[in-house]
Amino acid sequence: MLKVWIVGSESQVGKTIAAVLDTTELKVLCTDKEELDITHTEEVLSYGEIQRPDVIINCAAITDTDLCEANPELAYRVNALGARNLSLVARKHNAKIVQLSTDDVFDGKKGTPYTEFDDTHPLTVYGRSKRAGENYVKEFTHKHFIIRSNWVYGKGGKNFVNNLLEFTGEELTIPADQYGSPTSALDLARIILHLIHTNEYGTYHATCKGKCSRFAFAQEILKLAGKSVVLQPGSSGEVSSPRPAYAVLDNFILRIIDVYEMPTWQESLKEYLEG
Repeated sequence: MLKVWIVGSESQVGKTIAAVLDTTELKVLCTDKEELDITHTEEVLSYGEIQRPDVIINCAAITDTDLCEANPELAYRVNALGARNLSLVARKHNAKIVQLSTDDVFDGKKGTPYTEFDDTHPLTVYGRSKRAGENYVKEFTHKHFIIRSNWVYGKGGKNFVNNLLEFTGEELTIPADQYGSPTSALDLARIILHLIHTNEYGTYHATCKGKCSRFAFAQEILKLAGKSVVLQPGSSGEVSSPRPAYAVLDNFILRIIDVYEMPTWQESLKEYLEG
């Protein structure tokens, strides 16, 4: 029986992966920071020696961009050194590793969708720490799947969709100059579960098909949820958290090797809201 270790199991993606795994076919290990601190090398190596996982899925990360800017040492400890430590376990036990990453490794200035072959140029501590994590994974083990996604939302998480659904005011200003491809944690979990049963190692962009502005995304959320809020278009300069203005990722590798097709962001959002 394949042994899958979900690291950061209390994150929205971690919870979703755990929920859709078939426990009759897989043995699932779930840890979060309360059970295991991935920044402590010996602790991680000891856990790996005891459990000997076949697959490691790293969902653990500091994703709060403001927190990363204010505390870069914490960002690099978790996002970079944590990934390094897990990669050491993967290498020692010949395990596959899935490293979740982000569009923030790019600067958002290209104006057309980024492929896996575009050079990274992160502008933020968050983006730089995630790129460092990617590099550690590539350095220490070849059996890796680095999966970049963006605008991810899931049940129980703090994200754009849930924040908007919980908004109790009458009017809200949303940036109309930020573009991305909204992706549900469920669809991200599905592609991860597909890939871990293959040997198609490498870096992937995995987002739902299509693109939209934050403003258009908010309009669609409110429409499907039947919620009345007056939206005003704003600019990214009015938002405190620095993020790439153009965060659209092209699922180039998935398309050319023809192993998996993501749904449209509208289909995925509808499934999420109806679930």
